[in-house]
Amino acid sequence: MQDILKELVQLNGQVTSDIIKDLIADHAPVRARMLGLYNRYKTNDLPILNREFEDQGKINRKLNNSFDSEIVDTKVGYFIGYPISYQVDKEQPGAEKVDATLQDFKLRNNIDDLDSETVKMATICGYAARLLYIDRDGLERVMNVNPWEVILIYDRSINEPQFALRYYDITVKEGKQEKTRTRVEWYDDTTVTYYIQDDSGEYVPDISEPVNPQPHLFDLVPVIVFPNNEEQQGDAEKVLNLIDAYDRSLSDVNSEIEQFRLAYMAFYGYDPDEETLAKAKKTGAFGLDEKGEGVGIEFITKDMNDQVIENHLNRLEANIMRFGKSVNMTDEKFAGNLSGVAIRYKLMPLENKCITLERKMTASLRQQFRVLATAWAKKGIQVDYTNIFFDYKRNLPVNLTDEADSTSKLKGMISERTRLAQLSFVDDVDWELAEMAKDAEGRVNLDEEDNVNE
Repeated sequence: MQDILKELVQLNGQVTSDIIKDLIADHAPVRARMLGLYNRYKTNDLPILNREFEDQGKINRKLNNSFDSEIVDTKVGYFIGYPISYQVDKEQPGAEKVDATLQDFKLRNNIDDLDSETVKMATICGYAARLLYIDRDGLERVMNVNPWEVILIYDRSINEPQFALRYYDITVKEGKQEKTRTRVEWYDDTTVTYYIQDDSGEYVPDISEPVNPQPHLFDLVPVIVFPNNEEQQGDAEKVLNLIDAYDRSLSDVNSEIEQFRLAYMAFYGYDPDEETLAKAKKTGAFGLDEKGEGVGIEFITKDMNDQVIENHLNRLEANIMRFGKSVNMTDEKFAGNLSGVAIRYKLMPLENKCITLERKMTASLRQQFRVLATAWAKKGIQVDYTNIFFDYKRNLPVNLTDEADSTSKLKGMISERTRLAQLSFVDDVDWELAEMAKDAEGRVNLDEEDNVNE
């Protein structure tokens, strides 16, 4: 990657077909891994579903147990079940205008939904990706893009992308034929250039674009990556083998149970022909012509040690949840009116990995608003991206009695803002403080009226 960056610097950022091909080739294993993880999440192309036996007559039930999607969905619901709260420093100059701009951006882009999908894709694939752009009305927009389509080129000395490449397949019509081509979007600090693969496999400028290259109207690369962790690893990657083992074990048990329905029948002193067996299948009865000792029919059954099987499956499930750092919300341990401390203790593995994602998410959101600020500045809206803060609230069952008791004991010991922030049902502390001020003012007015009447 550093060699490619040096070559790009020498070419003043002008990418060549060879560089594009090298980047896509280097990225191929990452792309394949991410697509594999995403397909598993969708329960497509699972190992158990592709399993075949050499003996085609053997029962081969294929039961998939989607632990990986449960690990992902549990984390997404826990981490971002409550939307991220975006707040502006009220003390900065022009704070009201900045806050209005931020809220308009959130509403127009359905940020709550985008954030949820971003967390999901990062949890599945190891990182998620976004693209910022200006729409036809001149408004700042953001869209999620498939992470396996995105390549960022970094300078090791600077922790921000110098260039970005997005590539994806499209269908083009050439004469009467339709062909699949790879299209490339190449981003630098100021422009986006479009390329398309020709018949010889080279990447040439896409002439279907009326302006190419064209300015993207930001002053930084408008592609943002949201890592799940430093290793850019999905949450379920470490336990895929355990999940496959569970699928195989349960499928084999199911096949074995169904095999009992085709129980073997033993004949003693009698050898039935095919016609007799066919007739028996219709009538459910056999007639034995032979007489004498040792003549008879009985079923042969196999003993299944269900306790061993159950213990094996339970151990696999426990290890999947343990090493996937997830929790089984249907576990009876979560039943009852547990205290907040008890619940958090049981959720510690999940919380630990959510803390990592929270820090990565914050860094990526700051980079996103840093890029957006360059477009807002062109409109005369000065936004300091370092004065935008992000508040995360875990989606936990709450014990309001415990919360009320704890916060009431803090009254007078800490600021009201900090105290109210401890309450899970208070979404906007500033709004709550304003409402409390109105209530206090109303009480003062009522007291004054009572004094006048007296």
